[in-house]
Amino acid sequence: MRNAECGIARESPIAESRHTTRRPRGQFRIPNFALRTLKGTVTSQEVDLLAIAAHRDDVELTCGGTLAKAVKAGHQVGIVDLTQGESGTRGDAATRAAEAERAAKVLGVTLRLNAGLPDAHLQNDEPSRARLVELIRSTRPRVVILPFPVGRHPDHRVASELGRDACYLAGLAKYGPTGAEPHRPFKVLYSLAYREDPVKPSFVVDISDVFETKMAAIRCYASQFDGAKAAGEIHPTGQDLYELIRVQSAHYGSLIRAHYGEPFFCYETVEVQDVVTLGVQSL
Repeated sequence: MRNAECGIARESPIAESRHTTRRPRGQFRIPNFALRTLKGTVTSQEVDLLAIAAHRDDVELTCGGTLAKAVKAGHQVGIVDLTQGESGTRGDAATRAAEAERAAKVLGVTLRLNAGLPDAHLQNDEPSRARLVELIRSTRPRVVILPFPVGRHPDHRVASELGRDACYLAGLAKYGPTGAEPHRPFKVLYSLAYREDPVKPSFVVDISDVFETKMAAIRCYASQFDGAKAAGEIHPTGQDLYELIRVQSAHYGSLIRAHYGEPFFCYETVEVQDVVTLGVQSL
């Protein structure tokens, strides 16, 4: 897919740049290494928000709007894809890597890492936890977004459990290599998009102003989605996949009286400081 087709103009400096120098925290950067499979020790690249998912394209589908909105608000945002998608029915690992790089640029995220774990064989075992702990300690996010623990794809379910365990273990000072600095994210959120079970969202993020950015990032995955009627947790209805995503996003938006939204679940009770300022009209 050409750059312009997924939201990056050919003449754009983002589209043309192949090398990015290290800049102070708070400025946009995408280091080249961040878009390749992790091999060995990772140089520290701290972010505020980190989305962890099984496959390249998962975060775009489930929380791409939320990531784009966080970038727009000035936060440093990162993505960790646990696998390279080598076992997918459509496309191949190399194609999906190129698509993921383009999508990351569309969203404006700070970095995108790949843990190199086996696609369709993801396990919550010690080697996998150690690999993900390394990435969490390197990026040091305050908030982590994970897949919801229930899903039809085994990798999605395992990714959720693996991600939560790794978030906890990353905070243990004596876990992992000697001298590794521990870090435990403050908040863990679960993306609820496309759920068919009756789980009520803890909250919905209004993505109306970045919905087209989300769709542009999704369209970068031509090998996966062009002509498709279903994907991941999205069951087929006979409609075009892109239309299905729009309809689902509009439904979640309607829950908060907005055009488009992305739903999330968290186990903790959400704090409110001032009930007078609460949004979403009741009657």
